[in-house]
Amino acid sequence: MTKIIGLTGGIGSGKTTVARYIAAQGIPVYIADEEAKKVMNTPEVLSLVAKTFGDSVIEKGVINRQKLAQLVFNAPEKLQELNNIIHPKVKQDFENWVKKHHNHPFVIKEAAILFESGSYQFCDKIITVTAPENVRIQRVMQRDSVTEDQVLARMQNQWKEDEKIALSDYVIQNVNIEHTKIQVDNILKTLKKNQ
Repeated sequence: MTKIIGLTGGIGSGKTTVARYIAAQGIPVYIADEEAKKVMNTPEVLSLVAKTFGDSVIEKGVINRQKLAQLVFNAPEKLQELNNIIHPKVKQDFENWVKKHHNHPFVIKEAAILFESGSYQFCDKIITVTAPENVRIQRVMQRDSVTEDQVLARMQNQWKEDEKIALSDYVIQNVNIEHTKIQVDNILKTLKKNQ
């Protein structure tokens, strides 16, 4: 049976960079955020989001993610409502995706909130990508053109690094890309050997 390897890390850790490197090695990678965006714009989800958060978050038949983010980012109960709509749909989408890749010994599920959503419990192994907080803040500020305070506010919605690391089978220190690739290669070798 195909094993599910969870891949996560805090905002700005570089988990997507790691995911893309793994995919380049021919291993199927499910990027939960990207797939969630697709799922969010299905008619069923659009209807539920509009009903819950108001029609103003829907523009030209798609969710205005910035407007929605403003509503949920500092409101844990609103974020929970959104997660209750999105997560079951993404879970189903992921299960369908795994079935399509059943001929692979393992697949990677990259998700920013692997722990926060509880979906880590359905993974056979977990890889956490980490980097020093100051590096992560700088990366996100550059990537998203946001302030340090905005990055810190987002970090508040995620588990602390040490909590993630404690539940992980593998940890990648992502500061230098070449060193990161070596760490990934070693983990992939171990995973392939243990099939």
